[in-house]
Amino acid sequence: MDTTKIATFVNASWDDSIIPELCEYIKIPNKSPVFDPDWEKHGHMERAVGMLEAWSRKQPVEGMTVEVVRIEGRTPVLFIDIPGTSDDVVLLYGHYDKQPEFSGWADDLDPWVPTIKDGKLYGRGGADDGYSTFGSLTAIRALQEQKVPHAHCVVLIEGCEESGSFDLPYYIDMLGDRIGSPSLVVCLDAECGNYDQLWCTTSLRGNLTGTLRVDVLTEGVHSGGAGGIVPSSFRVLRMLLSRIEDESTGRLLADSLYVDIPVQRSEQAKLAAETLGDLVHAKYPWAVADPRPGESVFDQLLNNTWKPTLSVTGADGLPALVDAGNVQLPYTTLKLSFRLPPTCDADDAAAAVKVLLQADTPPLADVAFEVDATLAGWNAPPVATWLEASMQSASQEFFGKPSMYMGTGGTIPFMGMLGEKFPDAQFLVTGLLGPNSNAHGPNEFLHIETGKRLTCCVAQVLADHFRR
Repeated sequence: MDTTKIATFVNASWDDSIIPELCEYIKIPNKSPVFDPDWEKHGHMERAVGMLEAWSRKQPVEGMTVEVVRIEGRTPVLFIDIPGTSDDVVLLYGHYDKQPEFSGWADDLDPWVPTIKDGKLYGRGGADDGYSTFGSLTAIRALQEQKVPHAHCVVLIEGCEESGSFDLPYYIDMLGDRIGSPSLVVCLDAECGNYDQLWCTTSLRGNLTGTLRVDVLTEGVHSGGAGGIVPSSFRVLRMLLSRIEDESTGRLLADSLYVDIPVQRSEQAKLAAETLGDLVHAKYPWAVADPRPGESVFDQLLNNTWKPTLSVTGADGLPALVDAGNVQLPYTTLKLSFRLPPTCDADDAAAAVKVLLQADTPPLADVAFEVDATLAGWNAPPVATWLEASMQSASQEFFGKPSMYMGTGGTIPFMGMLGEKFPDAQFLVTGLLGPNSNAHGPNEFLHIETGKRLTCCVAQVLADHFRR
């Protein structure tokens, strides 16, 4: 394999085809079904998958078949089958649904208006994860241009990942015979610690979401008339949250949410901490100047990848400030999102949290915690010698630095499903979500040069997989 020719081909493909297509893709407000329950009526999902299908069909990939697979009432899946020189299977995964707009975009940026600035493509869904279809096929094309052999490749792009992939199991069952038993899974929906080298994700946290509601009245009443007699629903919520979280440190208090951290993951976190330094926390858009967390960089990484955390992501029952009269609120509801260690059982965690929140109900209040979703985490199997060597070689060749391992604080439900279904598979879980790329938030961007280099690395791993 001529790596110079690989890089030349990939760079040209990104400049001439991928970036213009990604710009059109960003314009489609294809929000995931949880955020757009009327997605079928609005048609954005169909536009997005149709666009990816049309581009894929134009690619001169030998033997390729392209199909949009549909199950009534479920988001479509783009399924691409590319025969290889062997019957061994590589599964390449991504998604085309998007998070909602969110607020706070810079004045010259917009979630649905692609903008290229300083080598970055801004807009919702470019980095998370619109490029995955383009990058996967371009990596395969780069090999075929040089007649470099590769295994049978299956590309699966879903439309429900940002909603927890609840449609995906139905397609995995339907397409099981056509997918086969992959020996390698390439997922292009993960993070990178920096934009200077190839990063491989070793673990993903699970997720538990639910709504905690406290009712104290059937309707609002004058706060002056009720204060001192009727408890504040907000105060009761605050007290309940203290059962599960230390408000001074953020540490969760339920022992059942913790797991033993594997020695190898601790060692990898130490190396990542040495490489990234203050970038681990400096990459966030802090409201305070010169933020200095009290924990070491190593501890920050473990807190983010192997320890449970709680975020309050929404509220109901609280009027907007402009509407906030002197009223004792009848109820308050909070949306709770727990990130769970990779090997923690999400269903057991949900049961434990429910007991803690609903036991010994405070007087004069009705308390209910309803679990919305539980998503399993994932811990990668040991990396095969050939894959370790391939990632190191590819990173040195196309980035000029060694590859690195890191855990990820987020969740990709597909990985947990595949880990159970294909326990003997190897995994290259990587992506473009690096410092300040801000997936899910404002000003999301795709780092174009890293996208090109990552595509080259995937091509080399596919070639090495065939030769292993």
